[in-house]
Amino acid sequence: MSGSLKLIKGSCSNFCIAVSKDVTYKELKNLLNSKNIILIDVRETWEILEYGKIPGSVNIPLDEVSEALQMNPRDFKEKYNEVKPSKSDNIVFSCLAGVRSKTALDTAVSLGFNSAQHYAGGWKEWVTCEFSEKKQGN
Repeated sequence: MSGSLKLIKGSCSNFCIAVSKDVTYKELKNLLNSKNIILIDVRETWEILEYGKIPGSVNIPLDEVSEALQMNPRDFKEKYNEVKPSKSDNIVFSCLAGVRSKTALDTAVSLGFNSAQHYAGGWKEWVTCEFSEKKQGN
């Protein structure tokens, strides 16, 4: 229970503007199922190789995010094997526990990606939720 309390406190540090920018596990799952989202994992490549990733996500390490979002679409496709998101696309950033994804979100918004959000729970929460869903047989 203490975990959810901490989450609320953390997301209200920016005068509560950040709240609408946070995506929950369920919301993220629905967005991924609807294919109406570009999920960008900003962890380092070795972390993804070692721990895994959320299916459908594209890996752009945090220190590349600013540059990646300013690339021309052809270069982006070549480097990340994905179509470059436009400024109106639904982008969600994720990382391990919501710290780096929040930084990436701020970067994206400053570059004009106003629909960008982040998944504050990150890989840690995703794995936990996926595991409990499988255990329950959903």
